[in-house]
Amino acid sequence: MGTESETSGPKPDAQSWIKKEGQEAEKATFPELFFDLVFVFALIQLSHALAKDFGPTAALEAGILILSLWWLWIHTTWITNLLNTEKEPVRLLLFVLMFGGVLLAIALPEAFAEQGFVFALIYSAMQVGRSLFALYAFKGEDRQSFLVFVRVTIWLVISSLFWLAGGLADLTDRILLWGIALAIEYAGPACRYVVPGLKASDADKLHLSGEHLAERCALFVIICLGETILTTGRTAAEYMNSGLTFIVFCSAFVSTVTMWWIYFHHGQEEASRKAEHADEKAKIAQNLFNYGHLPIVAGIILTAVGEDFSLSHAHEGTTMRESIAILGGPILFLAGNIGVKIAATYQRPISHFAGVAALCLLLPVPGVPLFMLQLASTGILLLVALWEYLALKKSVANA
Repeated sequence: MGTESETSGPKPDAQSWIKKEGQEAEKATFPELFFDLVFVFALIQLSHALAKDFGPTAALEAGILILSLWWLWIHTTWITNLLNTEKEPVRLLLFVLMFGGVLLAIALPEAFAEQGFVFALIYSAMQVGRSLFALYAFKGEDRQSFLVFVRVTIWLVISSLFWLAGGLADLTDRILLWGIALAIEYAGPACRYVVPGLKASDADKLHLSGEHLAERCALFVIICLGETILTTGRTAAEYMNSGLTFIVFCSAFVSTVTMWWIYFHHGQEEASRKAEHADEKAKIAQNLFNYGHLPIVAGIILTAVGEDFSLSHAHEGTTMRESIAILGGPILFLAGNIGVKIAATYQRPISHFAGVAALCLLLPVPGVPLFMLQLASTGILLLVALWEYLALKKSVANA
């Protein structure tokens, strides 16, 4: 997306669907929170599918699905950052997207089987349809923003061709075509959605609330953490037949709470402040939210899969498959937090680097019982959180 723009020829407030200056743009609204519920279901579907089949191909497929879900959600968040969700047409848009999201989540477990075209069709319809809605909302009211969404729509139409073609192709070609579609979509903001004949200018910028984007991304992180607790609780209830299972469950719960602490205790507030007061809001928002939060979200989802393994097969020895899930999730999560905190504060969180290094050292260790690897992963996350807490407290005392 872009950043701020001048409005030209605004419609009367009663007809306008766009947020005006002075409106509470930084707070998430109830329609937005209602829309987010769909993604709880989608993430649960994804975690279940990964836990059942977590081979190299399945991991690649899951990566594509995570990228698509995140991009669908973050693009909708940019739209609600600009439009007034208290207006009935905007609310109806979110309800339609919710319905599409439920259908998408239903098709998700079989997206690389017989439901491929259905998944691609729903995803493309949601992306392009939402962008067309934004075009209509800005038409005649904000020409510069309208031109931005013209280019965005063109890019999404092109990517949708690859989505639909992949939905009709066999597995190998589907992975390739959907990978190309995602590459197009993820490259769009970085390329300013350049289109020959529709040159982007410095005035082609969107008026954003960085605080709103920060809050929305924080709420999505909570959704992911909540999904982890739901998945862990469901698995624990099924296998709660020994004291060891209870210990592993406690470890998994502490791991989730620790990830909440690492993200929210310092980084989220700094990201919000940086996004709101930066001179180049769009560029900062893209680095912090579009791209920066992706490994955090992916790490939480993968952690849920690892906790499922450790609960259901606590006594079994680890293979690289289980190690990647149990340790790879926290590694991704910490790596994402490193990127966000560096972008927000220009300071390197040494504790996070040390945590990533410690987790990586455990990756090639074979045969360790799964419950021990889970306990070790949780212990490392706890040490990272404690290290950062003490370092920040010392920094404040010395200031």
